[in-house]
Amino acid sequence: MSKRDKIKTLPSILKWLWQTSSGYRHQSLLNILVGVVLVVSDLALVWCTKLTIDVATGDNTRFTLTETLVMIACIIFLQLVMGIVSRWIRALLGAKAQNRLQQGIFSHLLQTNWSDLKRFHTADLVNRLERDVRDVMIFITENIPSFITISLQFVGAFALLFWMDRTLACIVVVLLPLFLVTSKLYVRKMRKISHDIRSSESCIQSVIQESLQHSLIIKSLGRVNRMNEKLATTQREFRSHILHKTKYSTVSSGILNLGFATGYIVTFSWGVISLYHGNITYGSLIAFVQLVGQIQSPVRSLTRFIPLFINTFTASERLMELQILGTENDKKQVSASGKYGIRVESLSYTYDGGKRKILDNFTCDFPPGSTTGIIGETGVGKTTLIRHLLALLPHVEGKVEIYNDSEQIPVSPATRELFSYVPQGNTLLSGSIRDNLYLGNPDATDAQIEEVLYVAAADFVEQLPQGVDTICGEMGFGLSEGQAQRIAIARALLKDSPILLLDEVTSSLDDATEQLVLNRVMQRYPDKTLLFITHRTEVLQHCDQVIKMVRNK
Repeated sequence: MSKRDKIKTLPSILKWLWQTSSGYRHQSLLNILVGVVLVVSDLALVWCTKLTIDVATGDNTRFTLTETLVMIACIIFLQLVMGIVSRWIRALLGAKAQNRLQQGIFSHLLQTNWSDLKRFHTADLVNRLERDVRDVMIFITENIPSFITISLQFVGAFALLFWMDRTLACIVVVLLPLFLVTSKLYVRKMRKISHDIRSSESCIQSVIQESLQHSLIIKSLGRVNRMNEKLATTQREFRSHILHKTKYSTVSSGILNLGFATGYIVTFSWGVISLYHGNITYGSLIAFVQLVGQIQSPVRSLTRFIPLFINTFTASERLMELQILGTENDKKQVSASGKYGIRVESLSYTYDGGKRKILDNFTCDFPPGSTTGIIGETGVGKTTLIRHLLALLPHVEGKVEIYNDSEQIPVSPATRELFSYVPQGNTLLSGSIRDNLYLGNPDATDAQIEEVLYVAAADFVEQLPQGVDTICGEMGFGLSEGQAQRIAIARALLKDSPILLLDEVTSSLDDATEQLVLNRVMQRYPDKTLLFITHRTEVLQHCDQVIKMVRNK
């Protein structure tokens, strides 16, 4: 059985939920304690209500009416206080618990093997980190305590009713076997429906995210209506799953509601007849009706727990799928000082599901301090080669290593410390220009920032109204493509690694600015090993060697 199949078993899910709850059990215990106090106060209120009515009708003379009314007032005040405490526990600890779990999974994803993570759509990952984390934490910190207190409420109400009238108590709970049978059938069907609903939600989020992210492309191609239709189709699928769930749950809840209505009618009739024959007091009749409500209400609430359990199991499976992803566990320390080269020997690679080898016995050498231009048509494997150098892809055939005069180090997550990478396209994050530059070096001084901006010909930043504190939107909105590209170069230079990978980084620059950037980089960093993936001949003029990659058949 694969790891993915194992996480779908109920014991595995329950084990995972128990382990996940380890850091949040104090909150669950607080909610259980508050719930127990409320259950006891509800039962006390029923008893005090009966007592007050009996005192008022003269059937009980051991207490005065003032005493019983004071007792009722105290109980109601206690319930109000417990309600406020419960809300504060949820507000103070609930959000903190969700944040901790979300941060833990988020951190795990950032350390996950890049190739494994790319199998998931970004919108689906966001949906899991938000919706599924919320469902799991609410289940652990609120739903489980509620389940326990509701069960205690049922037991307490039944015990009190049984003490007052054994026959009536047994009649009221006769619907429980029906509840158990119905719930078993309900869970089996609803679990699959919940999976379909969550998948549809992720698809909707994917369409919305990609459409908004690439709105310029959609507008320029005149395909706004097409994307609207795509969203509408996905939404229709979602609604059909919701309708299926509603139809199925309506039948199940209808059967249970019929049982509840029958129980109430039987109880009321039993109590009225007993009162008519003088077997009980009027206060006892009121207590009967209240206790039946406190018995049926937990059972009704327990039926609502069924979809909660199903949603939680579904959310747990989806989060467990993320947590079983392999992580980059390479903790070796690599010194980033000195000059390093790169040696690739007999490297071959085929993407999962592909038939053609993107790289086939590829061999090359990038000596320390050299400048190399890599050219080739689209699809020859230039980007794939970069991914291997950064240890983002596993290389089972061939060898890639970093070397200097004294050592050879196989590439790994740890050797990324030796690389600064500027991918093609706009890679700025929303926020200030300073925040983007700090990704290269969080401890950079203003002098260091000023220097790398100058080298990358991005010193235009100093002329902006807020300088490096200027805010740019998503994907560098507010800046031109050329400006964003130069800031990305400055960010990579700020890391100050011995190897610099530049993937079409001058594609948005005019010839004069391109030459200015290249000259400044090479003059300022003569010891860096530079790799340019480019199609521009002006870049190749600055290279010590040019490697032309060809497409494999």
